[in-house]
Amino acid sequence: MSDEILDVDLLRFESGSAAERAAVVDGVTRSLKSGFVYTAHDLEASVMDEVYGMLAEFFSVSQEEKEKSHAPGTFGQTGYTGLLVETAAGADKPDWKEMLNWKLPLPEGHPLRAAFPYQYTDQVLPEQTVPGITEALMEFHRRLADIQRRFLRIIAVGIGCAENFFDEMTTDGPTLSRAIRYPSMADAPSADHVWADAHGDINLITALPRATAKGLQVESGDGWVDASPPDGHMIINTGMMLERITNGVIPTGIHRVVSDPDNPGERISMVQFCHPTGWTVLNPLASCVTPERPQAFSAVTADAALQQVLWDINLKG
Repeated sequence: MSDEILDVDLLRFESGSAAERAAVVDGVTRSLKSGFVYTAHDLEASVMDEVYGMLAEFFSVSQEEKEKSHAPGTFGQTGYTGLLVETAAGADKPDWKEMLNWKLPLPEGHPLRAAFPYQYTDQVLPEQTVPGITEALMEFHRRLADIQRRFLRIIAVGIGCAENFFDEMTTDGPTLSRAIRYPSMADAPSADHVWADAHGDINLITALPRATAKGLQVESGDGWVDASPPDGHMIINTGMMLERITNGVIPTGIHRVVSDPDNPGERISMVQFCHPTGWTVLNPLASCVTPERPQAFSAVTADAALQQVLWDINLKG
């Protein structure tokens, strides 16, 4: 496995020459052997500035005020999740972080909402605490989801599929945006806690456009390396669903978040988890099954895979 994280240009794939497009596909394919890649994008800094300002305001209010945005029974699919709740699968200690989650709602009566109600719950956001935050978060979600759909087209070409292979399965999928505040480790319950222990994401791909401090690390053959994208680039990492679809050709990007000893203060980041619809069948693609790489995964629905992970990380049950 290569440990090198490359930087590519999504816009060059979309508007470049055939040779430039092929170079982007090649770069993404090689970089994702680590589960990570950096990409240039067209999400304006002003959009992120506005959202980060509102999120900093929300996370600075009292615990009692934040708890007003908690949504019981939604398994972290919307609203506020407090400290020491989510636990990386297999970890002994819960993560030292708190979160605000949101996604685009579907109308009443939509078949996906009827089939998977926990994935399409009514959204709970702190509009009364931070006026205007709902529309700002939804606009951020729409813009980042569009970038992820476009980036999946590069991956599709790289695994021998039509460019629009992922479009249908992600249309109206339960893609989740999450703002995460990691408090200072000086306030952690014990020295054994970390911001987020080692884990892989369940979804297709995850996008991280910005964070207020370092901390994200990627597992490599030599241990852990910092994820440090160039200015103007965002981080894309792969999830378990993509690994299953590609029969392991694209592995899950294993990562953790740890406090920077040179900057021991808090960290806020925004991430978005791109999910296929719950009724999507995750089955290894024929193009990814060969005599040298026999089929390693059985078929499972995206909903079943998600429910198992929600249980494993203590958000369900």
